[in-house]
Formats: sequence, structure tokens, C-alpha cells
Amino acid sequence: MRVAISSTGTDIDSIVDERFGRARYFIIVDTETGEHETIDNEAYQLSGGAGAKTAQMIIEKGSEAVISSNIGPNAMDVMEKAGIKAYRAYNMSVKEAVDLFNKGLLQEILQPTSKGHHGGI
Repeated sequence: MRVAISSTGTDIDSIVDERFGRARYFIIVDTETGEHETIDNEAYQLSGGAGAKTAQMIIEKGSEAVISSNIGPNAMDVMEKAGIKAYRAYNMSVKEAVDLFNKGLLQEILQPTSKGHHGGI
């Protein structure tokens, strides 16, 4: 399964970013092989719509699940329509989050965890 994790850095030892749409990077990990790639999130600096655009990027990269700390309503809506599940991780590395995901120990995010940003003010 390909899982996209919001990240503060470019390698697997980076910390999971608390933000989804405003995360600077995503690391997409194949949970079966451990192979991973880093993606620049070009939507992170948009004044509005970053969450939905980021969710669309994740879908286009073939991710089947997402790990982050917080997800806004627009991103959640886009991912729900695509059948992508989201899971919560705090204060840990991307690698640790993937290990917990593989063990079934991450909490699924069933509704938006933030109000999101509308217009960037």
C-alpha cells in the first residue's frame, strides 16, 4: 500500500508535520517494500485551497492512505470521495509513523481535525 505522510523534512527520519495542506513535504512510502519518495508540496504556500489541492496531489501520486496530525474539511472531503483513509500521528518520525501504521496502531481520522484556512487571512 502506498501511504503519504506529511513531513517537516525530506527523509524518512523527518518529523511528521502537524499540518496537511500546509506541509512542505510529503513522503510516500510503499508499506510492503519500504521504498519511499519525497514530494514537494507546491500547494503549501497558496493563500487558499491548499488542503484540497494537496489532497488532489496525493490522489494523483497513487496514495491509498494518508498520515498527518490534522486535516481540514476541504482536504477531508476530497480524500473521502477518492476513498482514501487518513490516520493521525503526532511527535514522531515518518519512519515511526509507518511502523505504527503497519501494526494497525494509528487512529483513523473520521472527521476534519481543524477548521482549515479560507483565504489565508
